[in-house]
Amino acid sequence: MDLNSASSIVLQVLTQATSQDTAVLKPAEEQLKQWETQPGFYSVLLNIFTNHALDVNVRWLAVLYFKNGIDRYWRRVAPHALSEEEKSTLRAGLIANFNEPVNQIATQISVLIAKVARLDCPRQWPELIPILVECVKIQDDLRQHRALLTFYHVTKTLASKRLAADRKLFYDLASGIYSFTCSLWNHHTDTFLQQICGTDETAVSNSLERTLLSLKVLRKLTVHGFVEPHRNVEVMGFLHAVFERLKQFLECSRTIGVDNVCRDRLEKTIILFTKVLLDFLDQHPFSFTSLIQRSLEFAVSYVFTEAGEGVVFERFIVQCMNLIKMIVKNYAYKPSKNVEDSSPETLEAHKIKASFFTFPTLTEICRRLVTHYFLLTEEELTMWEEDPEGFTVEETGGDSWKYSLRPCTEVLFIDIFHEYNQTLTPVLLDMVHSLQGPTNVDDTQTLLIKDAVYNAVGLAAYELFDSVDFDQWFRSQLLAELQVTHNRYKPIRRRVIWLIGQWISVKFNSDLRPMLYEAICNLLQDQDLVVRIETATTLKLNILFLIENILVFLNAMLPVDDFEFRTDQFLPYLESMFTLLFQLLQEVRECDTKMHVLHVLSCVIERVNMQIRPYVGSLVQYLPLLWKQSEEHNMLRCAILTTLLHLVQGLGADSKNIYPFLLPVIQLSTDVSQPPHVYLLEDGLELWLVTLENSPCLTPELLRIFQNMSALLELSSENLSTCFKIINGYIFLSPSEFLQVNAAELCKSFCEILKDVTNEGQVQVLKVVENVLKVNPVLGPDLFQPLLPSVFRGIISGERYPVVMSTYLGIMGRVLLQNKSFFSLLLNQIACEFGQEPDLLLGHVIEMWVDRMDNITQPERRKLSALALLSLLPSDNSIIQDKFCGIINISVEGLHDVMTEDTETRTFKDCMLMSISEEPKVTEEEEPPTEQDKRKKMLALKDPVHSVSLQQFVYEKLKAQQELLGETGFQALMETVDAEIVTQLQDFLQGF
Repeated sequence: MDLNSASSIVLQVLTQATSQDTAVLKPAEEQLKQWETQPGFYSVLLNIFTNHALDVNVRWLAVLYFKNGIDRYWRRVAPHALSEEEKSTLRAGLIANFNEPVNQIATQISVLIAKVARLDCPRQWPELIPILVECVKIQDDLRQHRALLTFYHVTKTLASKRLAADRKLFYDLASGIYSFTCSLWNHHTDTFLQQICGTDETAVSNSLERTLLSLKVLRKLTVHGFVEPHRNVEVMGFLHAVFERLKQFLECSRTIGVDNVCRDRLEKTIILFTKVLLDFLDQHPFSFTSLIQRSLEFAVSYVFTEAGEGVVFERFIVQCMNLIKMIVKNYAYKPSKNVEDSSPETLEAHKIKASFFTFPTLTEICRRLVTHYFLLTEEELTMWEEDPEGFTVEETGGDSWKYSLRPCTEVLFIDIFHEYNQTLTPVLLDMVHSLQGPTNVDDTQTLLIKDAVYNAVGLAAYELFDSVDFDQWFRSQLLAELQVTHNRYKPIRRRVIWLIGQWISVKFNSDLRPMLYEAICNLLQDQDLVVRIETATTLKLNILFLIENILVFLNAMLPVDDFEFRTDQFLPYLESMFTLLFQLLQEVRECDTKMHVLHVLSCVIERVNMQIRPYVGSLVQYLPLLWKQSEEHNMLRCAILTTLLHLVQGLGADSKNIYPFLLPVIQLSTDVSQPPHVYLLEDGLELWLVTLENSPCLTPELLRIFQNMSALLELSSENLSTCFKIINGYIFLSPSEFLQVNAAELCKSFCEILKDVTNEGQVQVLKVVENVLKVNPVLGPDLFQPLLPSVFRGIISGERYPVVMSTYLGIMGRVLLQNKSFFSLLLNQIACEFGQEPDLLLGHVIEMWVDRMDNITQPERRKLSALALLSLLPSDNSIIQDKFCGIINISVEGLHDVMTEDTETRTFKDCMLMSISEEPKVTEEEEPPTEQDKRKKMLALKDPVHSVSLQQFVYEKLKAQQELLGETGFQALMETVDAEIVTQLQDFLQGF
């Protein structure tokens, strides 16, 4: 590409690409895409974005295309890679002038220089760092800033490389420029501190910006540039200087008001200082040892004493608390139980921590956390009044403690209390005892302190396990506090119900639950919305969920009943509680809150199952309206799907009454051509499955939804397993009607899936085919005929994967046992394919069957194999007679699997035989059988595996064989069987 002639053309197309008119924009974008691989294109772009006379938008676009080109074509191994000559020219052009006047473009140029540096520095671009170092010394403000900005982005990018060779190069770079960078930072910092008293705000702002950029470079060099930074005097000198500089900058914040143009950047710089310490502690905990004492003194002084008054701000407090937390919780500073196994560095760090965290210090930190930082603020109380739903969904959990003050203070409290619980337990209990009894509703400050103390007791519940008799406290005080209905007492009502929720999984007698349910019913009628929502949360998180493994966690010998949800205790309150929760669901307006309350309702329905039926009418009527209102809120719709799932399970066969709403919801959620399926598909499939399992009959609408399945099977996603269960659900529900309509399409889909599927996926497909053969042994093989030859071939070839082989034998066993004519056709087809006689091929199949019988682990399939092979008898076919020994071996194995001996009568009985009168008793803990369970039971009654006595079948087949061959011939046949097997067979057939 000739630069002179091309520049004007590229400039014209770039100008068109900035147009708002798509008719102009699209062709321009296509043209630029074609030029991306043309030699010289990036040189033209460089000329354009470094020409300050051109339009800013055009230059901005040129920079972006250049940056994207680096990602795609700069590497030597990339397709259409740039030539080394052009790259050399581009590198020189990029650092020729650091004089870009537009900030946004300057930042993009710095980033793209860093991208090139990541690939080429220092080997192909050794001059980059020296040039940057020289340019940051220039007195020209603009050039100095742009060079410093580039210096930062290059350092940041090189520091992020993780390969050993790259790390070594960065260590060398850091050693070479660290001293200079420190001097640079000190120079700009001193300049800023001198200018802060002046009136030239522009000069102050520029100095602060350079201070910030040079500190960013130092942060990367300090944290990532040294293997053992504590051995480097300059590094440790800088880190100690951070504390002094932090104090100076914090004092500056007194003089720089909130409205000052420098205020935001000043706070960013202060936060960056703390990030240096936090990152260094995270990456080099042992190198940080000499800084532990000073860090703790600094952080505790500013956060927990008067020293911070007037200078600290929220983000700084969060950073200081995180610093304390990281030191307290750092595993590198915790000695082993056997002190001799600990390193000297660990012991030294632990000693420093122990000397700092004395009883007075810990007491003061604990008291300040609880009585100062835990207090509800004016802003929070205002939000409670003006936006109660927003108040209840404030950000908690995850990494919110790293950025938000309230979660940060709570996490710090938990970690310090865990580490020093023996010291702090008496301190907290003393605070609790000082607040015994109800508090005057006019004493707002004491109410807020009580809320904070109760919060602390809830957060420290596991640590206080042995120190608090919670049952007694619940009876003697907490219940009474819940009954104080005054509006000003609502923070305590909310906090107490939350507190109970924290303790119920730790230490709460199950006999007290009815009292708690009574209190919950009352609080769900509270005049305050926040209290009602918090009460619903307690019900969901801590009462309706079984607490698992709690005994292991506490390592305490407690009755399991204390941690179990007992339906009988809950049922007397079910109607009232469900009604109140439904009213709450209707009252709340925010999507998140509706999801939350809906989840609680789902939990209630799930727990009480069928006993919910009398109370769900109003909810069933409301859900269609909520579904319509939530058209733009897919997560709320997911919650509705979950609620519907539990509703269907609770209603059982009666769920048919809600099909007019339910089935269109399933239809939409599982239609991959509809955009919402991205969010709704997984829950929609589960709901579809549960609907089938509980459906009393197949309706035309329920059958119509199956039109969605073909596209779902093509997705081959992680939902494939659920799809197969849904198909099975239809097969069990109405096999004739369903298969008549869908068998051909299903068979086609299965053939496609089996071309590229794992062994597990193959088994799932074949199990569906097996179920088809169960429900319709006559027509089933014809419907899925295209699949069966591959099953036959798999048996002949001796499929290596045991579970697949077992499934093959299960399918072939059903065909052989229940559809002899089709088996003969299939045998002849494969024999023709292999060029063998059908009888010889059958002999090979029997031989493989006998050899791989151990692959079959399910007793049902083992019995089926015995029945199938025995069904070949009586026979005068020499091949079958030749395999007679193997058939008898499998039969005896099957008898061992299914026969149980009656100790009184000394007779054997086939334990797999089922009768219609056998109805298993359902205990209270077990869920009642679904409609599908009943259908499967009726199907099993017709299944030869459960309706034919193997003992009787063996006897009849052997008798028939004897009659066919005569006594002499039959005896000769029996002599081919091992004597021990014959003896076992005779034992089983006694009495016949």
